[in-house]
Amino acid sequence: MASTVVVIDASARRATIRTTPAMILSDVLQEACNKLGAEASGYGLKHKNKNLDLSNPIRLSGLSAGAKLELVQLSRSPSVVSVALQLPESESHGSSGGRLIEKYPSSTTLWLILRNFESMAPHRNYTARAKTKTETGDAGAGRLYHEAPVINIMGRELTSFTDLQKTLAQLGFNAGSVLLRLGFQVSDTPLEEAMEQIERYFRSVSGDEKAGSHATSMTTNESVPDTTEPVLPEEVEEMQTPPEPRSPSNEEQQSTATPSIQQETKLPTDTEPGPSTITGPGQRPISVFKPPESSTPQAAQQAFNERDYEPTVAHAKLHQARLQGSGRNKTLLSDKELAERENAKAQRVADIKEIAIRIRFPDQSMVNTSFTNLDTARSLYDLARGLMAAQDEPFLLSFRSVKGPRTIPPDGTEKLISDLGMSGSTLVNFLWGEQASLEARTRPVMKESMLAQAKELEVPKIAESEAPEPVPKDTATEKRKEGGKGGSEGGVPKWFKGLGKK
Repeated sequence: MASTVVVIDASARRATIRTTPAMILSDVLQEACNKLGAEASGYGLKHKNKNLDLSNPIRLSGLSAGAKLELVQLSRSPSVVSVALQLPESESHGSSGGRLIEKYPSSTTLWLILRNFESMAPHRNYTARAKTKTETGDAGAGRLYHEAPVINIMGRELTSFTDLQKTLAQLGFNAGSVLLRLGFQVSDTPLEEAMEQIERYFRSVSGDEKAGSHATSMTTNESVPDTTEPVLPEEVEEMQTPPEPRSPSNEEQQSTATPSIQQETKLPTDTEPGPSTITGPGQRPISVFKPPESSTPQAAQQAFNERDYEPTVAHAKLHQARLQGSGRNKTLLSDKELAERENAKAQRVADIKEIAIRIRFPDQSMVNTSFTNLDTARSLYDLARGLMAAQDEPFLLSFRSVKGPRTIPPDGTEKLISDLGMSGSTLVNFLWGEQASLEARTRPVMKESMLAQAKELEVPKIAESEAPEPVPKDTATEKRKEGGKGGSEGGVPKWFKGLGKK
């Protein structure tokens, strides 16, 4: 049963929209903005001073026939929406429950969401799939046709490439969470023509350079997102975190910490060629360190000053400044700023040519070495296996990334720097597998030839900080305080104050 609603903008202009019970409110907004000459992505609908959920259909919105809706302008800063992508059974391997969950700005299109989910694993392909189909229907070699992605949102299917260019805000999702059900449908367009159409679309929207890079990455089936893709979840949380306020105490701490940092960068690394460096598996220079003789960590054996744990006034001021900064409202970054942030992050990763890695074994023996940006996870496992006495025993390697502890895939081709995110000096822990024998767990992990060349790990001793000298008391001030109590050595006596009263 059809009905109508009236949409009124700020200048009292009206647009009458014919609706059906199954019509989505976001479609009502789109049609009203087309009639009123406004951009639908920057507006929302209100009814009786209450914001309407644009993802609901008319029958679930509680609107009566002929209801008057207000067209209100939304904030220009996009909000964060939690997106869950439900994968089909053929693509659900490697994911928890066949569902992927990430956070995106509300200005992100469905196409870019699919592209970003693709970039998280090399085996994922949601946008550049193809399927063989013969023209006659007989078995045999046929032509590759584009298998387009289909997204179902609350019973509403988005099948065309134009529909997938809609943002979350245009679909009515400006906050909260949304579930996207992914499916695939073989189209009548050959794969090469579909790629050309996609390239032509992005060229008309964003320019030749961005379109060319986008189409090239799709045809080669690489999992590298383009510069228009949204940021990752840890960056969305970083955007919402207010910057650390500047305070005098903070500046003093930075100025005092700068010389020590510069001094540390001048120290030679253990992996440089020298007397303490030996040749390991694969002709790689390594440094081997013996396990500690004592079960007590060396850091616990060093003396410390109790005054280092007492908070000072500078600490209190810094804590108060951080609380004030966290209480201020912060706007999200724009799409241009997000793209610049992503480009800067990719450039920082590309500038890293070499990293230092320390492998720590269960018996607390350690090995230091360096890896380049071309080394993969398999190179790290080959080095660890070459150092082991029992090379047939199963084991795993793990390290702590930005998102938390992460296990390195044993036979993975992921690069240590660009794919796994290692940078600077990284500590890798050696863990025995579940099927490892008890004999391998109880004896030394490394070969005897390597342990014979191991050296003691020298921990630099920290110079004890001198206790501050007590500040001498001002004797004159003490005398004035004592005289103010009514004494005869200063101040005004109590009996003299009463003479002025009537």
